[in-house]
Amino acid sequence: MLVAGPNLTIDRTLSLEALRPGEVLRFEAVVVTPGGKGVNVARTAMALGAPATLVGFTPGRTGAAAAALLADEGVALAAVPVDGEIRSTAVILERSGRVTVMNEPGPSLGAGDWDRFEAAVEARIGEVAVLACSGSLPPGAPADAYARLARLAERAGRTAIVDVTGGQLAAALEAGAGVVTPNLAEAEGLLHGRADETVEAGDPVEVRSRARAAARELVEGGARRAIVTAAAAGAAVADQASVGWLDAPRVVQVRNPVGAGDSLVGGLGVALERGEPFGAAAAFAVAVAAASVETEKAGTLRTERALELAGLG
Repeated sequence: MLVAGPNLTIDRTLSLEALRPGEVLRFEAVVVTPGGKGVNVARTAMALGAPATLVGFTPGRTGAAAAALLADEGVALAAVPVDGEIRSTAVILERSGRVTVMNEPGPSLGAGDWDRFEAAVEARIGEVAVLACSGSLPPGAPADAYARLARLAERAGRTAIVDVTGGQLAAALEAGAGVVTPNLAEAEGLLHGRADETVEAGDPVEVRSRARAAARELVEGGARRAIVTAAAAGAAVADQASVGWLDAPRVVQVRNPVGAGDSLVGGLGVALERGEPFGAAAAFAVAVAAASVETEKAGTLRTERALELAGLG
């Protein structure tokens, strides 16, 4: 599949006993990797044995370094060079399991930069069945950036999966995106103006009800299909005809939940690219996301574990 992940980053995943603001801290371990939600989607596809091409901006010398790191991983990158430097992300893992993520905004785009990105996507869209649009956008990107890509995919007879929040999600709904995949907090933030960004859910019965309602509203708002995730509870799945619920498989240990939504998008895209019906593809995607939280590096998973959780192992 093709992955539009414009806002690449260099991740520093840092482990320590406890995060104590205001103190001088020494980390126990550091892992430096290229990152961004689109990168995680592409990694997931690779882990599942499916080819994926990532389209991303590569600003400055640090962008070139990120491109080299991606090449080392075997990620196929269609690079779109721009001015500035790449952003950084700090992912802080505490022994308690708490995760803190610090995101920079990314380089400011200049005149014509987004048009070049869109052209890079359009040049490759005919080679795939699925376009996954994932993650934040750099400053200066159009307010309807992903909606424009969704329309591009529609014109080409392809399915666009859009994983984004806020105004960009609203624009994607208006554009009739093939699938939208927000978590519950993101969906309710758009639909009802709730500001809570946590995806931890609370009472399972209430969560299922809220997620199903949100999925239904997203489809009524213009999306062809929707998956609304609710952390360990599972996910609501909706299309034009029905709304369902998928329980999340039970995992052995949550090592790093960061990137689970990206793995879901990757698993969904791989299944749809292979011609699976939407319901089966969604169930596979939820299993892939569950497998991903058992690994420490965002966007990675053990393929055999994902197949096991999906009932295919």
